[in-house]
Amino acid sequence: MTTTTHQSVPALLARNAQQYGDQAAFREKEFGIWQSWTWSEVHQHVTDFALGLASYGLGEGDHLAIVGTNRPQLYWAMTATQCTGAVPVPLYQDAVADEMAYVLEHCGAKIVVAEDQEQVDKVIGLIDQLPNLERIIFLDPRGLRKYDRTALHSYEDVSAIGKAASEGDRKAMQSTVDGLTLDHTCVMLYTSGTT
Repeated sequence: MTTTTHQSVPALLARNAQQYGDQAAFREKEFGIWQSWTWSEVHQHVTDFALGLASYGLGEGDHLAIVGTNRPQLYWAMTATQCTGAVPVPLYQDAVADEMAYVLEHCGAKIVVAEDQEQVDKVIGLIDQLPNLERIIFLDPRGLRKYDRTALHSYEDVSAIGKAASEGDRKAMQSTVDGLTLDHTCVMLYTSGTT
């Protein structure tokens, strides 16, 4: 039987940041121009966002739902969720409200990371059915300027909170990441047949 020291996606990301730091990890075309992030940059983005999520109380046993298209930041949110010991639950961006309600209620999502106004609106429309939901975090701010920000936060603001985290918080998160094993749930995936 062989064992590996990298037993989780966050551990593999940290390894890649150390070994391949300045090499491209993610690329995305936006407005016709390729954006690129290195392994070191991705590791920093994930760490900052994870620390921000932890400051909101996300931790082991919790679930965070992610709704949107294939965007780098949404994949980073999945890995950041794992860094806290929580479980990411991705949903299709074209899921109708009833499908979203079932998944969000069933997994008991504490936080939802939504790509844009369309996804935020769907979640807000379901809020009465989601007793565990505490916060919604959005990636694209367009159209959300006048929304009540009591429980609605931008991805950038959450990352900024994480960037300012104390050394103690950073050590606690590293301890959580170091404790992740192959027996921990990496992601919870609902299929179209689940409901």
